[in-house]
Parts: sequence; C-alpha cells; structure tokens
Amino acid sequence: MNHSALERLDSFPYRHRVADVMTSPVLMLRPEESLAEAAALMVERGVSSIIVAETPEVLSAPLGIVTERDVLRQLSQDGPAALERPLSEAMSSPVAAVSDDAFVYVALGRMDRLGIRHLAVVDGEGRAVGILSARQLLRQRAGAALALGDRVAVAKSAADLAEVTRSLPRLAEALLAEDVAPTAIAAVISGVMQDMTGRAAHLAEQGMRDAGWPDAPASWCVIVMGSAGRGESLLAPDQDNGIIHAGKMADDPWYAEAGRRIADILNEAGIPYCKGGVMASNADWRHDETGWRRVVDGWINRPLGENLLNVDIFFDFQPVYGDLDLAALLRAYALGRAGKSPGFLRNLSLNLREMRAPIGFFGDIQTVDGRADLKIGGLLPLIGSARLLSLRGQIDAVSTPERLHQAAAAGLIADADAHDFAGAQRILVRAILNQQIADIAEGKAPGSKVDLTRLTRPHKRLLRDVLRRVGELPDMLQDALGR
Repeated sequence: MNHSALERLDSFPYRHRVADVMTSPVLMLRPEESLAEAAALMVERGVSSIIVAETPEVLSAPLGIVTERDVLRQLSQDGPAALERPLSEAMSSPVAAVSDDAFVYVALGRMDRLGIRHLAVVDGEGRAVGILSARQLLRQRAGAALALGDRVAVAKSAADLAEVTRSLPRLAEALLAEDVAPTAIAAVISGVMQDMTGRAAHLAEQGMRDAGWPDAPASWCVIVMGSAGRGESLLAPDQDNGIIHAGKMADDPWYAEAGRRIADILNEAGIPYCKGGVMASNADWRHDETGWRRVVDGWINRPLGENLLNVDIFFDFQPVYGDLDLAALLRAYALGRAGKSPGFLRNLSLNLREMRAPIGFFGDIQTVDGRADLKIGGLLPLIGSARLLSLRGQIDAVSTPERLHQAAAAGLIADADAHDFAGAQRILVRAILNQQIADIAEGKAPGSKVDLTRLTRPHKRLLRDVLRRVGELPDMLQDALGR
C-alpha cells in the first residue's frame, strides 16, 4: 500500500457500509419490458439505472442492469427504433454486484477495477436490495480508499494476498489517526480476513482442479470462526476456519485436501496456522451436517476443558465461501441446543469467572515486565459474556456490540449496561491496537499486552475503571441466566 496515500486517507469508505449509501428500494422491470419504459421510469424517478429481474414485485436476484448510458448508446446506434427493444436485449449481464454489508471501500475498488459506474447491491440471499452509483460515491471523496479496493477478490496467488496482509498495519494506523472507532477498524480488518479466507478457498478449489482432482463431491461451505468471525480481528490474527459439507464420509479426502490447501495459502499470505489446530485441514473441524451436530451435542453435553475453548471459537462463525445455507442450518441447530441447555450455560458462566481482570489488591493494573494483558482479563471475559447472553437468548448476532444490544432488547441486561460494555470494548481495543501498531513499527511481534509506560495517567485511570467494570460481569450473568 502506498504510504503517502495513507497519510491523506479519506476514512469515509472504511467507516460506512454499502447499505448506508445505496439507493433503495431498487427500481426493477421485467426483461420483456421495453427500453422506452425503462428510460421513462428513470426520468420520472430521477435515477440513472434500473435492475432487470423476473419478479420485480418482490425482492429477487438481478438478471441484468440498464443504465442511462445504455439508453444513449442504443439510441446512437439504432435511433428511435431502439426504444422498442426489450430490456433482455439491452441490459448488461451478468450484473456486477456488491454485498449490502460490505464496506464502501470494497465497492469503490470493484467499480475502479471493472471500469463501471453502477453496482447492484445484494443481500445475503443474492437478492437486489439497492443500487450504488459512482455519482453517489463522488460526493464521498474516495481519496486513497482504492488502496485496498477489492484486490482480494482478484488475487491470483498467496503472494497477491500477502500484499494485502502487509498493508493492514498502515491502514489501521491511518484510520486511528482519522479518529475512526477502533471497533470499526477491527471490522475492516476482519472483513479483509474473511475475504482472504474465501479467496483462499477459491484458489484451493482451482488448484485442485488443475491438479486433476474432480469437482467437489457435494456442496460445501467454508466458515471463519473466532475474532474474524465476530468482525473483531486486530493485527495479530491466526487461522480459525472449518468446513461444512453435504457429502458422505467417503468424500472426506476431497475436503481434507481443500482444507490443507486453504491453510497453506493463508499461511503463505501472512495469516499463520492456528497453534490450536482450528483449521479445516484438521478432521475435527471438517464435517458433514450430521457430523457437526454430533460435535455440537458433545460440547454441550460435556462442557468442560477443551470443549469450552472450542465453544468460544465455534459460536462466532461466519460463512465466507460456498453454500451459505449449510452454515445457516448449522447455526440454527447450535443456537437452539445451547439456549435450551441450562447446565451448559452455567458451565460457560463459571468458566468466565476464572478470567480475572488484572487489578491488584490496591486497585492498580497488574503487569508482567511492564505490560498488562488486556485480552485475557479484559476483552475475553467481555466477549465471552456477550456470547453467553446471545446463547441464553438464542440471538444469532455474532459481533460483541450487537450481541449486547440485542441482549438488552431481550431484557437480559439493562440498556445502560449494554452501552457501558460496548464502550469498554472500544477502549480496550484502542489500547491494544495502538500497542500493536507501535510493536510492528519496532519490529516486534504484535500481541495483546500493553506497555503501560506509554500511557498518560488519565488513560491508565480509564483502563483501570474499564477493567473493574468488566470484573462485574460474572455477577450480572448470574442474574441473566436466572431469568
């Protein structure tokens, strides 16, 4: 990434998602309707494009797109007769699209790479929910936002992905300087990690085909778990991924090879192998739907030791490649089982009590070699508590702030507490992220231990107050579990 460009970074594309800036509801016409009807509707509504779909009266997948430029081009080629042409002949297809929950920088990069002025915006089921135009985005100065763009989506190798990984520390530093919320920066980093895992899966599948492997024996889905799944990754990530598939036990060699290739590609790209083996290359994290249900049942029926660690990682999963319905079915099953298992939830809460905030007898922050681990005694109990509340309420959100918000809406905790703990997460993440950026600049491996000598006295007091507040969570959870 160009360092001078980062110094003048416009942070808007990294703060906002496509849903915040798209035009919605989207205008749609059937493919048999005429170009004249499309042109008249664009003029009437003051828009520059229309989506073509089979069932425009309901949300549906886009077949094509017709823009004002398409109308002018058809007229210049064929004169007024072109207006009688059906949209199926005039539209551009397939439609370039972007997810409604993608950050704006992804849309900017996609437009720039494809040389287009409009993107269809689709939801998680591929249905058109909006339109994004270059005209809209020009109002939001793009600046250096194209630095990342959608480079991940066109990466041809692990080396291409590694270039993106290397750019993340400078990007995080620039966004902090722009006063972007640290949790929003973590969401950007996580979005890149999710996209990289999805791209690694694509490259793995492509590589297998080139090596003579057959196509996948059945539909499959790659999931990302842990902090990347929650949208809360910082600058010291490792791999946490798995595979759900619709095949049989005899098909496992294919999925095992795919998992191995995914792990190798990510490792070469700068996302190291998981030390705990939470990767699809490990048979423990690669199952069909029935196998995954057995695994979840085992964790819930025996919530001890390593099973609790696995639960912490698993319940934050997000699908990033393949058949997303497989992930949706597994999530529904796992949430239903967990929410109806009070003994399992109690064991999770007891485990959280073991995560003590690093506060000494006299109220000072405890350190080892001058550093305080804000993850072990701060972020982990906070994140784990939000996860436990989501399981108790069968809430399918995965990010910590959204889990807290929905837990409050369900009456499991007070609104004020949800607000306080979301704020506590922002403060802890900012402290860790600043330390990671400083460590990387000094050639040190980034981690979660913060050098308190770098902090001002007011900042130390703020951290101490936040850690004390997080220490109140175990008692609050007992109240929530009793409801």
